[in-house]
Amino acid sequence: MSQKTSLPFTFPKRFLWGASVSAHQVEGGNHNQWSVWELENAKSLAKQAEYKQTGLPNWSRIKKQATTPENYISGKASNHYDDYRQDFAWVKKLNMNAFRFSIEWSRIEPEEGRWNPEAIAHYKKYVKTLKANKIEPVITLFHFTLPVWFAQKGGFEKRANIKYFVRFAEKVLSEVGADVRYVVTINEPEVFAMQGWLEGTWPPNKTSKWQALRVYVNLAVAHNRVAKMAQGMSRRFKIGLSKNCAHHYPGDDAWVTRATARLAQWGADYFFLNLVKQRLDWLGVNYYFSYRYYGYRIHNPENIPLSDLGWTMEPGNIQPVVERLYAKYGIPVMVTENGLADATDEERQWWLTHTLSALHKAHKNGVELLGYMHWSLLDNFEWAYGRWPRFGLLEVDYKTGERTPRKSAIWLAAVIKKLRS
Repeated sequence: MSQKTSLPFTFPKRFLWGASVSAHQVEGGNHNQWSVWELENAKSLAKQAEYKQTGLPNWSRIKKQATTPENYISGKASNHYDDYRQDFAWVKKLNMNAFRFSIEWSRIEPEEGRWNPEAIAHYKKYVKTLKANKIEPVITLFHFTLPVWFAQKGGFEKRANIKYFVRFAEKVLSEVGADVRYVVTINEPEVFAMQGWLEGTWPPNKTSKWQALRVYVNLAVAHNRVAKMAQGMSRRFKIGLSKNCAHHYPGDDAWVTRATARLAQWGADYFFLNLVKQRLDWLGVNYYFSYRYYGYRIHNPENIPLSDLGWTMEPGNIQPVVERLYAKYGIPVMVTENGLADATDEERQWWLTHTLSALHKAHKNGVELLGYMHWSLLDNFEWAYGRWPRFGLLEVDYKTGERTPRKSAIWLAAVIKKLRS
């Protein structure tokens, strides 16, 4: 693979170059509805892997880990809670000027109405350390994990519970807000609702279309209420949310194909965004894959590479995604997640090259782009897949905690240095 770093484009001087993590996936030592679910389901997840994951391109390499129950228990994860300073040092070494992370609600409010002063002090130091290193913090308030007490109340199934999330958000912003501009209220509401209440593969393992829709809409209400509260606190806050935005496109010109692709795009993106558009200062886009339609069905191309998770890789399609969203809503866009599971690091540089080229074209076409956050800085605990998917620019040795930059990370650091100069 070529290590050429002189790419034929530029980005705005104030463009944010960074990487993303989420608390539960990297911190270690969390106690929330996810950690409880992990312990209850680790054995069954390991058994399910034997028939759910055997079709993956790297099955022979991951089989031993994927069929081991320990793989599905986050435990210490990447120990980012204790090792965040060394991770921020890596952010600097990679020439990045921004970092997206989430604040773990279950640490801040482990019991209903009881704030944890040590956790609050930790996150205050965390954010101040970022600022001291001239790294722009991009804060996420909800990234899939909930305090056990909130989940036991029904979580986001009940609209009456939204007040607890607003209270948490207000507490966080009052404590760390002086050093924060960009706030993500909710990460991927559609994924949370679909996996937990429609497909039943995440907690609380329900399969109800009605409940999934109710959770989805309640998350929109939650965003709007938090945004209203935050914007009332300070004009400094720029409120967004991170939406998983796939590219849905027709594979032929048949009217049914085009209609199916349009309907799928509306259901995947516009239904929710139309509910929150009045309370968005910017939109976070998480892009990983595309869907090609023929008639009523998805038929993705067979001649393109797959990630370790079996996801089709069409990085250039991030261009039409951000262009259509900007054209429809007219608000600035930040790529808050974008990456691939690639343990051998064979495809990451190729992915990044095509992604950055596509974003440059979108910028030239008039899209107001705020920044690019790669997923992820670190190898992380990938929810119901466990530890084996490797998304990190930094490889993590889970036994020793050692971080090692992958070749693609070194290449990206050189690219960012040139683009920022």
